[in-house]
Amino acid sequence: MSAAFLFAPFFGIVAHAAVVHYPPASSTINNFTFSLDGSGSPGIFSSSATPDKLYGEYNWCNMPHVRDREYKTPSKDFVLQYVEVIQRHHKRTPYGSNTFFKEDVTWNCVGEGVLSGLKTSRGPGSDAADIQWQASTNPFNPWTTTVGPGFVGSTCQFPQITGEGLGDAITHGTDLRGVYAKRLGLGSRFDPSTSQIRVTNNVITSQVASGLVKGLFPQSTGIEVFVQAPAFDSLEPTYPCNKANSLKTTITTGNANWTNHLSASADLYAKLDSISGIATQDTGGWHVSFDHYYDNMSAKQCHAKTLPCNLNDTSSCVTQDMANTVYRLGNWEYSHQYRDAPESAQYSALKYGAWMLELKGHLQAKMNKSSKLKYVHNIGHDGSVSPLLGFLQISNMVWPGMGAEVVFELYEKSKQRDSEFFIRVLWGGQPMETSTPLGVLDMVPINNFFAYIDSMVGSGSELLAACNSN
Repeated sequence: MSAAFLFAPFFGIVAHAAVVHYPPASSTINNFTFSLDGSGSPGIFSSSATPDKLYGEYNWCNMPHVRDREYKTPSKDFVLQYVEVIQRHHKRTPYGSNTFFKEDVTWNCVGEGVLSGLKTSRGPGSDAADIQWQASTNPFNPWTTTVGPGFVGSTCQFPQITGEGLGDAITHGTDLRGVYAKRLGLGSRFDPSTSQIRVTNNVITSQVASGLVKGLFPQSTGIEVFVQAPAFDSLEPTYPCNKANSLKTTITTGNANWTNHLSASADLYAKLDSISGIATQDTGGWHVSFDHYYDNMSAKQCHAKTLPCNLNDTSSCVTQDMANTVYRLGNWEYSHQYRDAPESAQYSALKYGAWMLELKGHLQAKMNKSSKLKYVHNIGHDGSVSPLLGFLQISNMVWPGMGAEVVFELYEKSKQRDSEFFIRVLWGGQPMETSTPLGVLDMVPINNFFAYIDSMVGSGSELLAACNSN
């Protein structure tokens, strides 16, 4: 049965989105019994390096992305016209809220300070000095030892991209350049008329951009990147949507599957809490999901640090088995929230509908030749990539790791009198497999892809109305 037939009800839709949830495939990721009682980690958590023979496997520290070695070029009938990339930032320190372990593991970022400051295109500010932040503590500040043990003795911002993460970003840019520079005619200098970089208001995405641009446009420095205001940013995303917020509650804290998985993990929580010193009835979010424990431990392991031990009892430490279980449970949580729960498709449609409308607009502008853009690159977060995967209803959901990437390629196939356009969507460098009637997103007729977007989100006015609904 053709995709055109399957999506025929959605063609020409203008006034009503009809979200349909297509459940994901069954796997060890969304099998809770295996997540809690199984063995091993769901991928690589110890290094950014993935052996070539294993490339494409899940690597939390540095997810697989498009690169020349694995890239599959379509037939010569198809001409690449436009590429839009969205990725999660690369590896970093933990967030400050995730450093409240009572432990003695510190983070050293001497010489890796965050760039800040201001420049202007005219007047005396055009050659203003670059300013680099260096995190510090002072023993005479009485709050130094109360805000979080992870800060004491550390010289990093929490969070910040580390030197290793910056190196991963440079490699990522270099790999993308190796695939798309010749195919799109991109020069070694950034040209704002044909290329665009976008970041979120979180500075770690700009830190990644500094490395990405070094690899992607190696002769460019000091370029401008685009950022939307937090009041309506679609990339992070931060635009207000009450309906999405209520759906998240329905999917998580208001859902028996979610609360039961936390209850079933009580023994693991008890062990982790006794080591970390986190109160069982904390108010910091350590027990509403495994996010905080996951972030604390995975950031350490990706930077070859030891798993944490109790500051007062160094024989009481997190074991690798404990960490692996946290990693399995964290991936189960993301699969549940963004794919398994029946409400997950609607949640993702509301959460990332604005960005998808922007993507559709970019593709349409290229097709009707009203835009000269060839390449657009968005740097976001796991909270950016996850609802995108939920929107597209990927067949096998995971927690998007560091540098996780989705690529949208627009192809033109010329005929004697007119042209046809097709889209290919790459996840981890290969065509994405979805649970929708579109199947594998490999040379899908663009009208079918647009019809799917319409079925999920409708128009901008519909999205606004849906977000404000009860």
